[in-house]
Amino acid sequence: MITKMNCRKISFLGMLLFAMLNCSAQSIPEWKMIHPGIWKAVIGKPDAMTLLSVADATPNLEAMSKLPKGSFPLPQGEISMSVVDHKTYLRFPLEKGEQLFGLGLNFKNVNQRGKIFNLHVDHYNGEDNGRTHAPVPFYVSSKGYGVLIDAARYITVYAGTGVRTDTKNPPELLDRNTSKNWKAHPYSDAVEMLVPADGVAVYVFEGPTPMQVVQRYNLMNGGGYLPPKWGLGFTQRVPTLYSQTDILKEVQQFKEHAFPLDFIGVEPGWQSMAYPCTFEWDKTRFPNPKSFIDSLSAQGIRSNLWMNPYVSPVGSLYPKLKPLSASHTVWNGIIPDITLPKTQQIFKDHFIKEHLSLGVSGYKMDETDGFDSWLWPDVTTFPSGYSAEQMRQMYGLKMQRMTAGWFKEMNKRTFGLTRASNAGSSGLPYVIYNDYYDHKDFITALVNSSFIGILWTPEVRASKTAEEWVRRIQSVCFSPMAMLNAWADGTKPWSFPEVEKAVQDVAQLRMQLLPYIYNCFSQYHFEGKPPFRSMQLVEGFRFSTKDQYMMGDQIIVAPMFAGEKTRTVHFPSGKWYDFYTGDFVGENQPLVITASLEKIPLFVRDGGIIPMVPPHFHAPAQGEKLALEIRHYGKMPASIELYDDDGISFDYEKGMHSKTQLVVTKNEKGELKGNMIRRSTDKVFSYKEDVVWKFMTSK
Repeated sequence: MITKMNCRKISFLGMLLFAMLNCSAQSIPEWKMIHPGIWKAVIGKPDAMTLLSVADATPNLEAMSKLPKGSFPLPQGEISMSVVDHKTYLRFPLEKGEQLFGLGLNFKNVNQRGKIFNLHVDHYNGEDNGRTHAPVPFYVSSKGYGVLIDAARYITVYAGTGVRTDTKNPPELLDRNTSKNWKAHPYSDAVEMLVPADGVAVYVFEGPTPMQVVQRYNLMNGGGYLPPKWGLGFTQRVPTLYSQTDILKEVQQFKEHAFPLDFIGVEPGWQSMAYPCTFEWDKTRFPNPKSFIDSLSAQGIRSNLWMNPYVSPVGSLYPKLKPLSASHTVWNGIIPDITLPKTQQIFKDHFIKEHLSLGVSGYKMDETDGFDSWLWPDVTTFPSGYSAEQMRQMYGLKMQRMTAGWFKEMNKRTFGLTRASNAGSSGLPYVIYNDYYDHKDFITALVNSSFIGILWTPEVRASKTAEEWVRRIQSVCFSPMAMLNAWADGTKPWSFPEVEKAVQDVAQLRMQLLPYIYNCFSQYHFEGKPPFRSMQLVEGFRFSTKDQYMMGDQIIVAPMFAGEKTRTVHFPSGKWYDFYTGDFVGENQPLVITASLEKIPLFVRDGGIIPMVPPHFHAPAQGEKLALEIRHYGKMPASIELYDDDGISFDYEKGMHSKTQLVVTKNEKGELKGNMIRRSTDKVFSYKEDVVWKFMTSK
């Protein structure tokens, strides 16, 4: 006979058993150093597919070992992890005054403390809420450490918003009725995360500076990507339905206007069907693709093809991929399960035959980000068994890895565009872009991209005024990819004739600075330093700013926006000089400047060495030798390494590159003298030996 007491016992035992089956707690995780300055802990049973496994990068251990060595940067006893009801709960401590950077590609704010995010691959829709093109679950602290959650899941992050009852740092108790200091958001001393998975791997990165945290993160992911030299030139994306004849005419117009051009972006009309795609040439607009690509190549110009991954029923790939695709469609196109080796091989065979073997140099991979109203819903199933959520978080990342591998096998570097990325992508050859079009927010995104190992470009499409046109193009000329995107309205660099000269000048300035920019990317690859980076990554910088940034170690870029006549620039410690004149402008202070429409404000640190070449219309071809002008700013002696290689292949990974020392010394009279020291004369060096030294600061 079952009594009431027995019922209570059975009920209690049932609840206890349920709790034991669904809860795995670990108050203090076991941390293991896996790379120099990087620790890993695992809680529960992580997913088989994670962001880092998809990115599949080889860490640069040699470069990591050169960074300062220290100890685990957080109090381990204050980190907690547990798995409850198939969800992983994570908690990391925060100190007062600590700032948090990263947590995805954000467009509004740089310091993310006090924010709540649901990290979810999506088209950015004007709000920093975690739904963005690269919702990288990685944050960098102003205290000099970083935290990465390696899960292809919709991760909810409370970045210093929640307050536990057992907190060691309880916020002040205030009465809203009587206190003017009452706040709706009391002080919080923790970052807390909810991961909808049975477990995760967590990585903690040592600094001791925020820059060194970012370096370790990028180097763990293979180091930043080193683009081909042509990828750093100017690119024009042509209107959607342009034919090969239209495009070749446009190339001729660029020549007539003496405007730089290195690669053409061919939009959806190159395909026999788009939205969904066939990935096959339209024979009316492109009757001879090989001849078209060869004609561009003969003029020093590459081709980049637009695509999205959804396969049209009228394409030859459809019957091959239909059994390997998801339960749902996008625009009536099937969604190939690209985690399957067979799918990858079918794509590879087709793309190499139809594109790469003809000489296509890269891709623009569109529409892998969102919106929910047209992308696959979370009820979608995939043949691999991975969930729609996991596929959403990694699809763009996997497309990058897959296509990059094809070019790598051919020993050709590529450089393209993507709408979706995630953790681990530092070493992949893609720049993020989107349809959002706020100039100031574009610059904030460029600043934020430097914390999370991605590249972002503030493209130009259209403008209401000539002033806005110039200001936008100035910004793109000082970003990872100098791009004009004319797919919708056919704009040209000279669309506003009254400012054509100013637009031409800044485009040519980018071309002159290619040795310096290429050097910045070499640091990205070999040292993990972002080529375009937040001021918060400059050691000792004490201001709060989101509208200026560093290009490499030496140059501050301070964009102007339409309607502005003045702006404030914040200078780090040390003396800073005007790029154009060499005049001293300030140190460790904010300064209000007035800038002409013709110039984007640029400033160089004391001792800054800037290698430049004469104006030219294409990135230097393999074997071409350019004259080299080396500028020096300020009065300090200094030296830098000038990196070079063939600019097109991966032979640099086999040692086929050069590092030349550029040195400025000061004699007993205080006079500055420059010297170029070639370490190895048999290595690739794309410059003439008789360099010109130009000392910009004469007084």
